[in-house]
Amino acid sequence: MNICVYGAASVSLHQKYITATEELGELLAKRGHGLVFGGGRNGLMGAAARGFTRGGAKEIVCVAPKFFQVDGVLYEHCSEYIHPDTMRERKGILEERADAFIAAPGGIGTFDELFEIITLRSLGRHTKPVVLYNACGFYTPMAELMDRYEKEGFLKNFRKLVFMSDSPEAIADYLEGYVGEKLNVLDFKELDKEIK
Repeated sequence: MNICVYGAASVSLHQKYITATEELGELLAKRGHGLVFGGGRNGLMGAAARGFTRGGAKEIVCVAPKFFQVDGVLYEHCSEYIHPDTMRERKGILEERADAFIAAPGGIGTFDELFEIITLRSLGRHTKPVVLYNACGFYTPMAELMDRYEKEGFLKNFRKLVFMSDSPEAIADYLEGYVGEKLNVLDFKELDKEIK
């Protein structure tokens, strides 16, 4: 399985997040999985890639726009480099090449990628698993916010759309046992009734 890992590219992150993401990558590689990612050598993108490398991954695919080709920006031990023109194209390639998605802790770019892939899942455009890697409790506030929005009617089935854990072993077990299903979160017949 090729797993897309989204994550922060910042160089100013606390070491605990870097260590946790390296451990996740190493475990997934040791269990036979490959990495598809944004290609950065720094932050949690780099941590994931180093972990996959340490774990012996046969495939580490970098998908980075052409304007990222600057010395010291991209991870240097990838098995394949893909350089689209835009960030939008990059997201499409990541979606196509991945069998599953994991969001490690991240900022605006990670949230953009994460929420797009969750939205596509909710619309039935794919049935691939989506995971929040809750390293050091990073995603707990987001999950609580999503629960609140669901209570108030803005969301449906958030906890079915994503799996959240701080355990690399639990994440690997979830991905390896995952059976895709269409959730039909957006019911067009129901929506049509509300409009009428």
